[in-house]
Amino acid sequence: MIALEQATEHQGRARVALSAALEAGPSHAYLLRGPRGSGKRAVARAFAAEILAAAAAEPEDARRRALLDPSPHPDLVWLAPRGAQHLVEEVRERVIRASAYRPFEGGKRVFVVEAAEAMRDESQNALLKTLEEPPDFVHLILLSSEPEALLETVASRCQPVELAPYPAAVLEAELAGAGGEDEVAAAARLAGGDRERAELLLSARGREVRAEAERCVAAALAGEVAAAPWRALLDRAEAAGEDAEAATREALEAEAEAGLKRTARESGEEAKRAARRRRTEILELGLELCAIWLRDLAALASGAEEVAYNRDRLEQLRLQAAGLDPTRARGGAELVQETRRGFELNVSEELALEALFFRLERLFA
Repeated sequence: MIALEQATEHQGRARVALSAALEAGPSHAYLLRGPRGSGKRAVARAFAAEILAAAAAEPEDARRRALLDPSPHPDLVWLAPRGAQHLVEEVRERVIRASAYRPFEGGKRVFVVEAAEAMRDESQNALLKTLEEPPDFVHLILLSSEPEALLETVASRCQPVELAPYPAAVLEAELAGAGGEDEVAAAARLAGGDRERAELLLSARGREVRAEAERCVAAALAGEVAAAPWRALLDRAEAAGEDAEAATREALEAEAEAGLKRTARESGEEAKRAARRRRTEILELGLELCAIWLRDLAALASGAEEVAYNRDRLEQLRLQAAGLDPTRARGGAELVQETRRGFELNVSEELALEALFFRLERLFA
């Protein structure tokens, strides 16, 4: 169980729950819930490897093959969405129908569904019978960063396992060398325990988004929002969406060559969903960075510099915080978060951003 211990090194509750499950005999279905970047994939792979090893004639060999990514073990089926959503037919063929077949070797089969919230309602409903009455040799592991998007009937049929965000100190240690020491420390805190987001912040695109967010707040503080600084943030999000759409179309073309058929309309919709998802992700990141910057300003204005997240921008924060009312800075952060939540209502993003930064400008006038 060394691999499981390593995968759950910073997930004490998950380690206890899964170790106990292996000792008592694993249940037929689990739901691993936790934020992006919390290590759900590694935990699921290690747990699946232990299930397969326990039922194998040669446990060490079964475990070794199950831990490989991608895994050549015939009784480990790993399903990840190709684009924004899982394909209904893939869920039916690779999980629901395949679960009726006996193991190719050993005594167990494990099916892992990554990003389970990306299954359409049709797929989730079709999966219900498998969750309710699986063969004795089948174990299903669903992974989800947004478990509230799963149907209650699906979630309730799985044993929940909670994964916590990564501690900032752990992220900082693991990402050492990806940037300057102060920048890595800042990215680890700004990511809120999400390793994937921390890695994004240390990439060229992440650095650009962070810089645009800081320029937007600076413009509001200086009373210069008439220059529409938010448009650059929108442009960054749009470019990220276009890249995601192109990558998805390329992946779909490769699948078509491999024999997986889709209509042109289905392919187009899938690519556009991936573009919207990425665009929204980058835009929400930009707003979250604006809100954190304002909270850092409130901290410095209150004399609590040590709690600032933007550890590599302290000099800039000091200049902006000089003479600033911390109550106004905290109020500004709340306005930003209110705008971010409003995106869920399908409002015009550009108009929402324009309204936000003019409100911030008035707040700090």
